[in-house]
Amino acid sequence: MQANEITEILNRPISRELLARDVVRLAYVAKDGTPRNIPIAFTWNGSELVMCTTKNAPKLPFLRANPMVALTIDTEAHPPKILLIRGRAELDVVDGIPDEYLQINGSYEMTPEQRVAGEAEVRSLYDGMVRIVVTPTWAKLIDFETTLPSAIEELARQRAERERL
Repeated sequence: MQANEITEILNRPISRELLARDVVRLAYVAKDGTPRNIPIAFTWNGSELVMCTTKNAPKLPFLRANPMVALTIDTEAHPPKILLIRGRAELDVVDGIPDEYLQINGSYEMTPEQRVAGEAEVRSLYDGMVRIVVTPTWAKLIDFETTLPSAIEELARQRAERERL
């Protein structure tokens, strides 16, 4: 997929709405070759999805061994809106708490006092974190109005052909 195609998909209003959500599902392959899929908080900086995790997170060795990932951001209402993204996870170990981690948690409803206490707790617990940065290499938006899953698109084409006969 070309970079301009990815950009066009990610700039659609529904995609921007999904990229403003709090949680993405991160899929990766574990050491034993089986898939893993975890919910993780993220932020979108306009060109990359950034997730933050502990330096001892079990997923990190697997991401180092095979950095190819798939991400899903979706809604719960019908019809669902689904943004599918593929890319390569780059791992960036940082001292202290990354700004993105504090931004990620910025959308949760908290009083100012709760936010100060929460940030103090995080700073006392972590001496550093790992930023998982994914630049999209493929993207697909499914909104069930203007776009459908490819298998359903194929069925619709087949039905249209049958109806023409």
